Amino acid sequence: MALLEARPGGVSDRLITVLGGEPARYVRDGGEGGRTGYWPRVWAARGLLYEWDLVATAAIIGATRDEVWRVREMAVKVIAGQQVGDALDAVAAGRADEVARVRADEVARVRAAASRAVTALTAAGA
Repeated sequence: MALLEARPGGVSDRLITVLGGEPARYVRDGGEGGRTGYWPRVWAARGLLYEWDLVATAAIIGATRDEVWRVREMAVKVIAGQQVGDALDAVAAGRADEVARVRADEVARVRAAASRAVTALTAAGA
Protein backbone atom coordinates (compact mmCIF):
# COMPACT_ATOMS: atom_id res chain seq x y z
CA MET A 1 0.00 0.00 0.00
CA ALA A 2 2.94 2.32 0.62
CA LEU A 3 3.97 2.04 -3.03
CA LEU A 4 0.41 2.38 -4.29
CA GLU A 5 -0.03 5.56 -2.27
CA ALA A 6 3.42 6.88 -3.38
CA ARG A 7 4.87 6.55 0.13
CA PRO A 8 8.06 4.70 -0.82
CA GLY A 9 9.79 5.02 2.55
CA GLY A 10 10.32 1.65 4.16
CA VAL A 11 9.64 -0.30 0.96
CA SER A 12 12.54 -2.58 0.18
CA ASP A 13 14.25 -2.79 -3.18
CA ARG A 14 13.47 -6.51 -3.10
CA LEU A 15 9.72 -5.86 -2.99
CA ILE A 16 9.98 -3.42 -5.89
CA THR A 17 11.93 -6.05 -7.84
CA VAL A 18 9.40 -8.78 -7.07
CA LEU A 19 6.53 -6.58 -8.20
CA GLY A 20 8.23 -5.01 -11.23
CA GLY A 21 10.55 -7.72 -12.47
CA GLU A 22 13.64 -6.79 -14.49
CA PRO A 23 12.46 -3.22 -15.29
CA ALA A 24 12.46 -2.52 -11.54
CA ARG A 25 16.25 -2.13 -11.59
CA TYR A 26 15.96 0.85 -13.93
CA VAL A 27 13.23 2.38 -11.76
CA ARG A 28 15.14 1.76 -8.53
CA ASP A 29 18.11 3.56 -10.07
CA GLY A 30 15.98 6.67 -10.68
CA GLY A 31 14.61 6.10 -14.17
CA GLU A 32 10.96 6.87 -14.98
CA GLY A 33 10.58 8.90 -11.80
CA GLY A 34 12.26 6.34 -9.58
CA ARG A 35 10.53 4.95 -6.52
CA THR A 36 7.98 7.77 -6.53
CA GLY A 37 7.24 7.48 -10.25
CA TYR A 38 4.12 5.83 -11.56
CA TRP A 39 5.51 2.37 -12.38
CA PRO A 40 5.88 1.28 -8.73
CA ARG A 41 2.24 2.34 -8.19
CA VAL A 42 1.13 0.27 -11.20
CA TRP A 43 3.13 -2.72 -9.96
CA ALA A 44 1.76 -2.37 -6.43
CA ALA A 45 -1.80 -2.36 -7.73
CA ARG A 46 -1.07 -5.33 -9.99
CA GLY A 47 0.31 -7.22 -7.00
CA LEU A 48 -3.10 -6.82 -5.35
CA LEU A 49 -4.63 -8.82 -8.19
CA TYR A 50 -2.76 -11.82 -6.80
CA GLU A 51 -2.53 -11.11 -3.07
CA TRP A 52 -5.56 -9.22 -1.81
CA ASP A 53 -6.30 -7.97 1.69
CA LEU A 54 -9.31 -5.92 2.72
CA VAL A 55 -6.92 -3.44 4.33
CA ALA A 56 -6.08 -2.31 0.80
CA THR A 57 -9.66 -1.31 -0.05
CA ALA A 58 -9.30 2.43 0.58
CA ALA A 59 -5.93 2.54 -1.20
CA ILE A 60 -7.21 0.78 -4.33
CA ILE A 61 -10.31 2.96 -4.50
CA GLY A 62 -8.09 6.01 -4.00
CA ALA A 63 -5.87 4.85 -6.87
CA THR A 64 -8.81 5.33 -9.24
CA ARG A 65 -8.09 9.07 -8.82
CA ASP A 66 -4.37 8.80 -9.62
CA GLU A 67 -2.99 11.39 -12.04
CA VAL A 68 -1.55 8.64 -14.27
CA TRP A 69 -3.95 6.61 -16.39
CA ARG A 70 -1.97 3.37 -16.08
CA VAL A 71 -2.46 3.45 -12.30
CA ARG A 72 -6.19 4.20 -12.65
CA GLU A 73 -6.62 1.37 -15.14
CA MET A 74 -4.85 -1.17 -12.95
CA ALA A 75 -6.79 -0.03 -9.87
CA VAL A 76 -10.07 -0.64 -11.66
CA LYS A 77 -8.86 -4.05 -12.84
CA VAL A 78 -8.11 -4.94 -9.22
CA ILE A 79 -11.54 -3.71 -8.13
CA ALA A 80 -13.12 -6.04 -10.70
CA GLY A 81 -10.79 -8.98 -10.10
CA GLN A 82 -11.07 -8.87 -6.33
CA GLN A 83 -14.75 -7.88 -6.40
CA VAL A 84 -14.22 -4.86 -4.17
CA GLY A 85 -17.87 -4.27 -3.39
CA ASP A 86 -17.14 -1.05 -1.48
CA ALA A 87 -16.13 0.54 -4.77
CA LEU A 88 -19.51 -0.28 -6.28
CA ASP A 89 -21.25 0.90 -3.10
CA ALA A 90 -19.56 4.26 -3.58
CA VAL A 91 -20.97 4.42 -7.11
CA ALA A 92 -24.46 3.39 -5.98
CA ALA A 93 -24.39 6.03 -3.27
CA GLY A 94 -23.86 8.66 -5.95
CA ARG A 95 -20.28 9.54 -5.03
CA ALA A 96 -19.09 10.25 -8.55
CA ASP A 97 -15.47 10.58 -7.39
CA GLU A 98 -15.01 6.81 -7.39
CA VAL A 99 -15.43 4.16 -10.11
CA ALA A 100 -18.29 6.07 -11.76
CA ARG A 101 -15.83 8.90 -12.42
CA VAL A 102 -13.37 6.58 -14.13
CA ARG A 103 -16.18 5.37 -16.38
CA ALA A 104 -15.95 8.88 -17.86
CA ASP A 105 -12.12 8.97 -17.86
CA GLU A 106 -10.40 10.71 -20.76
CA VAL A 107 -8.46 7.51 -21.54
CA ALA A 108 -10.43 4.83 -23.38
CA ARG A 109 -8.59 1.95 -21.68
CA VAL A 110 -9.58 3.27 -18.25
CA ARG A 111 -13.20 3.74 -19.33
CA ALA A 112 -13.32 0.21 -20.71
CA ALA A 113 -11.82 -1.29 -17.54
CA ALA A 114 -14.31 0.68 -15.42
CA SER A 115 -17.26 -0.58 -17.46
CA ARG A 116 -16.02 -4.15 -17.11
CA ALA A 117 -15.58 -3.63 -13.36
CA VAL A 118 -19.12 -2.36 -12.84
CA THR A 119 -20.48 -5.23 -14.93
CA ALA A 120 -18.43 -7.81 -13.01
CA LEU A 121 -19.32 -6.38 -9.60
CA THR A 122 -23.01 -6.15 -10.46
CA ALA A 123 -23.08 -9.71 -11.82
CA ALA A 124 -21.33 -11.00 -8.69
CA GLY A 125 -23.72 -9.15 -6.42
CA ALA A 126 -20.76 -7.43 -4.77
